[in-house]
Amino acid sequence: MSVLIFTAILVLIDQMSKYLVVEFLKDQPPIVVIEDVLNFFYVENRGAAFGIMQDMRLFFIVITIVIVLAILFILFKNYKNNSLLFNISLALILGGAIGNFIDRFRLHYVVDFISFRIFGYDFAVFNLADVFIVVGTILLAIMILLYENPKRGNK
Repeated sequence: MSVLIFTAILVLIDQMSKYLVVEFLKDQPPIVVIEDVLNFFYVENRGAAFGIMQDMRLFFIVITIVIVLAILFILFKNYKNNSLLFNISLALILGGAIGNFIDRFRLHYVVDFISFRIFGYDFAVFNLADVFIVVGTILLAIMILLYENPKRGNK
């Protein structure tokens, strides 16, 4: 299945990026990509987005397993009738969830490294798995809000 291959590629990209961050940024000063906007530096995140729910590793592992199984069920329940956008959005969410799951299981924390500053405010430090999850969720929301479902009668 091409969706699983795409998901595996996303997980590999995420894990490779985190490996490189650990190799080259751990215990090093940040790499400034765009002054006062974008920096790369090593962070160990033991919580969720924005550092909330610190040290709740077991909770995150259980929730991730449930989410991954639910996405796999939804993905394959009606695979041939799913739109390409639907499958891509689920693959992005799945790849991101698995990428962060690997960190939590193996390291007991998630490696974050992208620091973004918007309009003078620091945004949360995040990683590529987080980007995959957010992009997949946005695509899924757009599809749900705008997609005309012929079974609903296109009202």
